[in-house]
Amino acid sequence: MKILIVSDTHGRDGNLIDVLDLAGPVDMLVHCGDVEGSEDFIREIAGCPVHMVAGNNDFFTDLPREEEFLIGDYQVWLTHGHNYYVSVGDDFIREEAASRGADIVMYGHTHRPLIELAKEPGEVTAINPGSISYPRQEGRRPSYILMELDREGKAHYHLNFL
Repeated sequence: MKILIVSDTHGRDGNLIDVLDLAGPVDMLVHCGDVEGSEDFIREIAGCPVHMVAGNNDFFTDLPREEEFLIGDYQVWLTHGHNYYVSVGDDFIREEAASRGADIVMYGHTHRPLIELAKEPGEVTAINPGSISYPRQEGRRPSYILMELDREGKAHYHLNFL
């Protein structure tokens, strides 16, 4: 199973189209918020199930603020992150995810990619794909994450840049 994780497109969907072409067929698309009115377009071009939440710039949307769902055997909590102080670190959002029984928290908002794997059983893996429209990390390259489940159902994460 291959899952494309993106965030913070801010209505600039050209790079998302490019990423979908580069990634090839995906089984699921996860968007961590700040779509700014492109919800229907993203669902149309994805060609697979889409999980998407509202970000701090999604003012007039019916998207949920948060969502919980399964990817294989992993309980995922999806949120944009702006309500959980992610700009100063991921400790609080990881604690919140653990209190919800999540194995993985996926969020955006910072425009900086992050893959922080759980080190111990019961810990939460934190995933932030950065932004494919307005990157803020050193080098400022648009980024996204591909998550793949192997035959045993174990998750593997690959940070990619355009």
